[in-house]
Amino acid sequence: MDTDNALLVDGLDVYYGDSHVLHGVSWSTAPARVTALLGRNGAGKSTTVQSIVGLLPPRRGRIVYRGRELQRASPEAISHSGVALVPQGRRVFASLSVRENLDVAARKRVPAGRRHWRREDVLRIFPRLGERLGHAAQNLSGGEQQMLAIGRALMTCPSLLLLDEPSEGLAPQIVHELQQVIASLREHMAVVLVEQNLGLALELADDVVVLDTGRVVFSGTRAQFEASQEQLQAHLSVA
Repeated sequence: MDTDNALLVDGLDVYYGDSHVLHGVSWSTAPARVTALLGRNGAGKSTTVQSIVGLLPPRRGRIVYRGRELQRASPEAISHSGVALVPQGRRVFASLSVRENLDVAARKRVPAGRRHWRREDVLRIFPRLGERLGHAAQNLSGGEQQMLAIGRALMTCPSLLLLDEPSEGLAPQIVHELQQVIASLREHMAVVLVEQNLGLALELADDVVVLDTGRVVFSGTRAQFEASQEQLQAHLSVA
């Protein structure tokens, strides 16, 4: 692994108040790879990505990206370092138009080595948004809101994209469209995919991390996961 450009999660202990929810969580990912973060509801997947983006700082452990320690950095500083989150539930700015949702996240300057995403680039991969530029985000369908949430994240010009349950509640055709987009993004960035849809996750993943009750119970390549899937089934929420 190219450690200068890798994400390293090392020994994370994370708490909600007095409740210890992540226990020594460690894994890593690299550029041009998709890492699927799997596990039952409540296993700690969303907590992990929230820690990476600075919304829930760990009490112990390190988060290192491109050689920089992020575990004490602010969410704004982490975003500027090239890390973007598409949160569960989309969380678009409901009263703003599609155009405004995209433009509010735009970067004027982008460090060398990161793609400079512009509005026209997002509309090229999500042409449906181009037909709705003036529409308020609250009036979009669920699938269109998910496209907008991904597009808004891309406007920050990330080199690491975290996707938290992107297929949740979406029709199969929309999920298929999003799968194609996510697959194409690995050319430009590392992707971490939190996903309950195991079929979708394995279609996209190069690597797999499985969490159970806040602990890593598997970390390896997709092929290694598939070889061990029967033994790991008890840790997953799908049959």
